[in-house]
Amino acid sequence: MASSGLRFTVSKSNNGDAAPQGPGTDITSNSSGRDYGATGNVPANVDIELISPTDSEGYASKTYTDVTSHCDQQPFAMLDDVNFGGPDKHLYLYHEDIQERPKIATLLNSLANYNPVIPTVEGDTQKAEVVQSARMGTLMGVYLPCIQNIFGVILFLRLTWLVGAAGVVEGFFVVFLCCAVTLLTAFSMSAIATNGVVPGGGSYFMISRELGPEFGGAVGILFYLGTTFASAMYILGAVEILLTYMAPQISLFGDVTNDPAGMFNNFRVYGTLMLIVLVSIVFVGVRFVNKFATVSLFCVILSILSIYVGVFVKPFGITGRVEPCALGDRLLKSDYADPCSKYLNKTLKSAQWNEYCTYNTTTEDYQDCDPYFADNEFHRVQGIPGLASGVIRDNWDNSYTVEGEVARGVKGNSKTMVVSTMASSFTVLIGIFFPSVTGIMAGSNRSGDLADASRSIPIGTIMAIVTTSIVYFSCVLLFGSAIDRRLLLDKYGDSLDGSLIVAQLCWPHPLVIVIGSFLSTLGAGLQSLTGAPRLLQAIARDNIIPFLSIFGPSTKRGEPARALLLTAFISELGILIASLDYIAPIITMFFLMCYGFVNLACALQTLLRTPNWRPRFRFYHWTLSFLGLSLCISVMFITSWYYALTAIALAVCIYKYIEYRGAEKEWGDGIRGLALSAARYSLLRLEEGPPHTKNWRPQLLVLVKLGGDLLPKHGKMITFASQLKAGKGLTLIASVLEGEYRNMIGEAHAAKQALIRVTKEEKVKGFVDVIVARDVHDAVTFLVQGAGLGGMRHNTVILGWPYGWRQSADERLWKVFIDTIRTVAYNKDALLVLKGVDGFPSGSERVSGNIDVWWIVHDGGLLMLLPFLLRQHRVWKSCRMRIFTVAQLEDNSIQMKKDLKLFLYHLRIDAEVEVVEMVDSDITAYTYERTLMMEQRNEMLKDMRLTRTENRRLVQNIVDHHHEGAAAAVTTAGRVRATRLDTVHEDESMSDDDDESGEATSDGKDTAAGAPGDGSGFSNLLKIKPDVMNVRRMHTAVKLNEAIVNKSHDAQLVILNLPGPPKHSAGEENYMEFLEVLTEGIEKVLMVRGSGREVITIYS
Repeated sequence: MASSGLRFTVSKSNNGDAAPQGPGTDITSNSSGRDYGATGNVPANVDIELISPTDSEGYASKTYTDVTSHCDQQPFAMLDDVNFGGPDKHLYLYHEDIQERPKIATLLNSLANYNPVIPTVEGDTQKAEVVQSARMGTLMGVYLPCIQNIFGVILFLRLTWLVGAAGVVEGFFVVFLCCAVTLLTAFSMSAIATNGVVPGGGSYFMISRELGPEFGGAVGILFYLGTTFASAMYILGAVEILLTYMAPQISLFGDVTNDPAGMFNNFRVYGTLMLIVLVSIVFVGVRFVNKFATVSLFCVILSILSIYVGVFVKPFGITGRVEPCALGDRLLKSDYADPCSKYLNKTLKSAQWNEYCTYNTTTEDYQDCDPYFADNEFHRVQGIPGLASGVIRDNWDNSYTVEGEVARGVKGNSKTMVVSTMASSFTVLIGIFFPSVTGIMAGSNRSGDLADASRSIPIGTIMAIVTTSIVYFSCVLLFGSAIDRRLLLDKYGDSLDGSLIVAQLCWPHPLVIVIGSFLSTLGAGLQSLTGAPRLLQAIARDNIIPFLSIFGPSTKRGEPARALLLTAFISELGILIASLDYIAPIITMFFLMCYGFVNLACALQTLLRTPNWRPRFRFYHWTLSFLGLSLCISVMFITSWYYALTAIALAVCIYKYIEYRGAEKEWGDGIRGLALSAARYSLLRLEEGPPHTKNWRPQLLVLVKLGGDLLPKHGKMITFASQLKAGKGLTLIASVLEGEYRNMIGEAHAAKQALIRVTKEEKVKGFVDVIVARDVHDAVTFLVQGAGLGGMRHNTVILGWPYGWRQSADERLWKVFIDTIRTVAYNKDALLVLKGVDGFPSGSERVSGNIDVWWIVHDGGLLMLLPFLLRQHRVWKSCRMRIFTVAQLEDNSIQMKKDLKLFLYHLRIDAEVEVVEMVDSDITAYTYERTLMMEQRNEMLKDMRLTRTENRRLVQNIVDHHHEGAAAAVTTAGRVRATRLDTVHEDESMSDDDDESGEATSDGKDTAAGAPGDGSGFSNLLKIKPDVMNVRRMHTAVKLNEAIVNKSHDAQLVILNLPGPPKHSAGEENYMEFLEVLTEGIEKVLMVRGSGREVITIYS
């Protein structure tokens, strides 16, 4: 039976060409002759096989690692009980973090394959249907729905009248003003919609998530009311087309053309019947509505095309001429236009005399005739003379009238002549036309169904607005250039026997426009009745307006039945108004309020520069948003100041109901009292709870160390805080002076003034404090717990690296550092540790290159957020962001890279992505050597307090012993790696203080451990066996450091996860050594440890 033993195999390294040794090769000498102990240069990768006689060849081998020849046969404590495998084999330094937080690969897969649908509320009984993956593109998902919602009843029923009343010039301006409002709003909406995922709810969801539930609730209700009244407008438009142009004979209340009261009553009755039919269709199911939407859209497009063709065809009489009868320059109603002459022949008078004169039975002749009748003749007018007729000159200026006038300032015979049915003006026309440019949010409402919402919504919405604007502008020009003004002013087509004016222009037949406009109007009404209840249901489910919560539930088919009933009731109120011209301004107010809040949300987010504000849509600016907001308010008051005030009052009431329920008032004196009241109110609001993930930004507590001159030893920490905050949010800068407060009042005041001067120089907007305490650790703990006031407190702590901790015999230097890390974690704050901070750029520098993020474990997204915030500052603006994550053997690195790219795309963060594969390499001899030396050094410092000279002499004895025992060491021509132990160069600024603090005194412990020159103490040190867990942690630090140095050696800043400190005091000095190894060779490092909460989100 073969005896157990150790077998070494040497693998080829990057620095040498050692040939692999077969099993059983005995390595007994160090052929390179290098002093491993003194320089840290070690052999190549060395595998160690523990041989036991169990297999068929006499050996069963199990591979272990990291053993050098000076160790005994069992190099690890309790070796047989340790498993070196597992998913975190190469990331054992982060072992506890990985157990508590999800793996990067799993996290990326879940985040990249998110479900963009708002989850159902608790208590909803219906089963959620399986949501199919979104496949709708820009054309079908955004562009065409917006086209369908923008084009509507106003285009077919009122645009010709608008051109006749306003003229071509002012008609252009009316269209331009309305389209400008929607285009600017579209820019703001695109920015908001691309700032994350908008699952549903349209403008309500966007504004409520950007400005809060108060604004969101107010805007949501206004948008709901606007959509509901829009359904009434569409229904009234369909009834008007039906009764006026399609089937006037079905009128229930007399002639709809000659009796306005009867016309309105007809509209009310038929409008109510049509509302019942449409509500029933919507209640049955939304599938029919969606199918009918396609038919409606086709009718709209076909009708518009027929208008363009008819403009060029109609003047040539191909489809018949349009020649209404006129008396002088006044059009006559068709019922009184036959015959279109005073005389049937040379002597026989026509019936027209009966309308304008009084018949004298005595003389059997007409007398007392209307002067206008007497002075003018009847004649036929070419209603559509065509583009070449020059009629545009007559239509250039406006022709505003009041009710009953045939021309400006001229009253007409309302019985026989076409007269104005209402007063017209520029402001009135804006209120009537504006609903024809709404519907721009149809795409954002479908964001959950889009394959790429952040790309489709801006492109589709803006292109739809541009398309519809071109159509409207061209229609104004074509109508003004081809149609006689008198015919344009005939709103209901009375001179053409009740025919639709625009229908007479189309080709091949007027029924194309009549039927097309009727079906498209019905389709728009169905869409409004479908969308409004769902919007109300979304508001109800958010429970921001409690009395609306009864409208939250759905039927078994998922239909919001209760919300639909309320919508039908409100729509009926609009139908009872019975006039398209009177209901349009109401809709204008609601939509203008909604659009104004969209612009306000975008402007405020841009100016406040919240960390979550990262829209993928780049063509926006706060000035454009404010211009859009200003236009919305201006158009509201231009249209109707009393409607505008009513809408604003309604919004304020809703806002106050949500936000200000019985809020306590406090009356102070003067401005200071008002300021204190506002400050108190704001602080109490902040106390209500932690901010939402998308509103999270780092509120900093910067712990700085002061030098002998009471100035910060590392002033670049304050500079970095300034660059990270960019003047936004809270910054607290604090320091601790050790001693008695009563003896150091002057020093504390001087130190505070010095810090204030530094903060002003660095342009940091924050607060400064210096406290005096006997114990530094207690003082730091108090600062972490209690700094700030109420809700105005920090959530992130910036801490400097304890330079010179190795040289200092005072263990408080690194104990305070580790205790602070623990305290910050207990306080649920994030932690940023700066190493190499003196090399960070100043506020006047401009750096370019890379900011590299090494994402080892998930920290709530803080690693992603920090470089984005830094790049907002001009110092780091030119830097590119690169993200590295680590894939282990069981991870699919290709899929991880794909998921990470998709995740960053949803986060609206531009960065290069690379997945670093941690190959299954064995632990190297260098790792074991370094772990052993670390534990030997720590053991020495535990047992005796050494001066720096004594410490170096003892370490040199250890090095010499290793050199003398090289015959038993591993031999290789392999890789040479330099390490820093106690002789590593440290920060020169700490040397003087460390020399003073490092003076040690000998005591009884020296005897127990053996004096430096005592051979017994030295022999005890040589018997130390490295703990296997420490070896694994060191392996992680070494391998990650190799990868970081290889990939990020030229980076301007390296950001990586800070491993968690040991839970107990044992092993604290080892933790410091691990961090040193992890960051070795990296000039500027930012180590980050999250607070345990998510700080970044893909949602808007």
